[in-house]
Amino acid sequence: MRIFLLGCIAFLAYVYVGYPLICSLLAGVSRRRIRTGPITPKVSILIAAYNEAIHISATVRNKLELDYPADHIEIIVISDGSDDGTDEVVAEIAASEDRVKLIRQEPRAGKTSALNAGAALAGGNIFVFSDANSLYAPDALRKLLEPFGDPDVGYVTGQMLYKSPDGSLTGKVCSIYMRYENALRVLESAIGSVVGVAGGIDAIRAELYTAMRPDQQPDFVLPLSVVERGWRVVYVPGARLFETSLAETSSEFRMRSRVTLRAWHALRDKAGLLNPFRYGLYSWQLFSHKWLRYLAHVFQVGALVSNAALLGHGPMWDGLFVLQAIFYLVAALGFLGRSLPAPLSFPYYLCLLNAAAGWALVRFLLGHKQVTWTPRT
Repeated sequence: MRIFLLGCIAFLAYVYVGYPLICSLLAGVSRRRIRTGPITPKVSILIAAYNEAIHISATVRNKLELDYPADHIEIIVISDGSDDGTDEVVAEIAASEDRVKLIRQEPRAGKTSALNAGAALAGGNIFVFSDANSLYAPDALRKLLEPFGDPDVGYVTGQMLYKSPDGSLTGKVCSIYMRYENALRVLESAIGSVVGVAGGIDAIRAELYTAMRPDQQPDFVLPLSVVERGWRVVYVPGARLFETSLAETSSEFRMRSRVTLRAWHALRDKAGLLNPFRYGLYSWQLFSHKWLRYLAHVFQVGALVSNAALLGHGPMWDGLFVLQAIFYLVAALGFLGRSLPAPLSFPYYLCLLNAAAGWALVRFLLGHKQVTWTPRT
């Protein structure tokens, strides 16, 4: 039991600290450069939208106002059976702006099918994916496209920055967590390819886009497919996207659970990428960053249960249990809606993420798939 407990703790330490540390060391020893340069290829911005009438106008106009040659950009909005006026809002913009096109997907079939439909009609050399509520910095598109000057790069992702105007604990700690993820993407990009991308600001060479099943997660399956075909997936922190974070624990839980469920299906579909003889370092990256991260809840529970069984067997084990009890007490305060300073918010958010991952794993093992969902609220 003691060995099991220490193994669970070591596993968790590796997932959250050890893996990033090793990436940092590898980046210092052998950094892979990206041959960037100012380029202005023809771009198709694809926006899948379901009942986004309150956001879509600002999002489309934001793309129209980007610092990029007007005759090299088209914006395709795919309305996934919207019934709240989304179509009318986009149609009004398109009536006075020929760079904007509206496609209606009927019946509703989900984001992935919507992107497949948009890509089939897109004329750009590069496809850029934006969420219906994603606002780009003025220079974001130029920054996002620069790495495509490197012939080895097939997919590029930018930096997602969350805003928390309501000051909620969930919103604040989500922003902090994204800083951690973005720092990890810098390291992964430096040693080869990133494993996870920011789905609201990413781009792919048009010739590399492959139609996906409706249940597949585009911002996970496409990058994995690009790596399978021998191209790099890189991160550009200068390409900035701004989104409002979720305020409620329940909303964040549902979103994280949905994303992880779809990610499990992608990991199963792309299990061949775990072959280190073919994909080298990336196999280790994928295993560490995704497979092990999504299983962290198993070892988190294992550490608590095994430690409880060792109570009374020595001060070391009793002390570890007290530390775990404090950790979960602080997490409980977060779930109860108590305001916590930033350093103390991590137990709450880590437990939220891992609880969502646990629920997603159960649904995956039961064969559940999720194709459609309502907008983030």
